[in-house]
Amino acid sequence: MAQTEKRPVLGVLGGLGPAASCYLYQMLIDHTPASRDQDHIDVVISSRASTRDGTAYIKGESTDNPFAVMEQDGRSLVAYGATVLAIPCNTSHYFVDKLQGDIHTPILHMIRETAAAIYAQGRRRPAILATDGTIQSGLYQAACAQYGLEAVAPDAAIQALVMSIIYDEIKQGERGSREKFAAIDKAMRQAGCDCAILACTELSVFRTYHNLPPFYVDAMAVLAERAVQACGKPLRHIFIK
Repeated sequence: MAQTEKRPVLGVLGGLGPAASCYLYQMLIDHTPASRDQDHIDVVISSRASTRDGTAYIKGESTDNPFAVMEQDGRSLVAYGATVLAIPCNTSHYFVDKLQGDIHTPILHMIRETAAAIYAQGRRRPAILATDGTIQSGLYQAACAQYGLEAVAPDAAIQALVMSIIYDEIKQGERGSREKFAAIDKAMRQAGCDCAILACTELSVFRTYHNLPPFYVDAMAVLAERAVQACGKPLRHIFIK
């Protein structure tokens, strides 16, 4: 009897939110070189949309820690056969090091990979466009500092606009305000930033609705690249500008 080919399996710990998981899966398909269905990477997706909000927990506004659900779903993905994990949620990376300590299957770290990508592009002063939880966690600041990058967080007024696009618009199924984003763009450029990280997966979804210039680095796009490569495939084309 012929032995079944053992292939890498990407486990996606998703649902945080669902649109971001869908976006990641579409990017994996679009950027994997394939001439038939079987050429695509094997992907298992857990989309636990009921997982508690990580930003509220990180900010101390809720005692509902999402880690237990993340750990349970991570273990389920590994039991199903995942050989590498990806989490399409920047805020949830607050819990990734702890999760990695409990689950020995490698987890692609979207934030650290994005900092490495920005450094490789020769940029040095990125703005961080993210949830309050991601900003307060300091994860992007720390990852950027490892490469000598000076990460810049928006001031309170601009951060309120970022949060409004994320929570009041994209998470509610809207396309997001171009006017609000224009104000954010102007402020970050005036702050001397040479790029801006779409450091929330809802902002990655915003990118699918609006044509953004190369000034913006999509952390989800970086994650998709690394996931395709981690599963042993060449990239169909480089889509990180």
